[in-house]
Amino acid sequence: MAFISTSATPSGSRPSLFSRIAQIFAVRRQRSKLAKLDSRALEDIGLTEADVQAELRRSAWDVPAHWKG
Repeated sequence: MAFISTSATPSGSRPSLFSRIAQIFAVRRQRSKLAKLDSRALEDIGLTEADVQAELRRSAWDVPAHWKG
């Protein structure tokens, strides 16, 4: 499973509300772009259609652990 990445917050600090909202919009935007990739592009980056569908079913606040700080 691939993860969408963004910069993480410094260790020991909690992300601000603005930062969390920005992350949600970033996730939404990146997942939208992922959904538009054709099968050849997905193969190039090592993903299957099932990987993409699984990513698209995740909620906007369901982000990788390293984003959560």
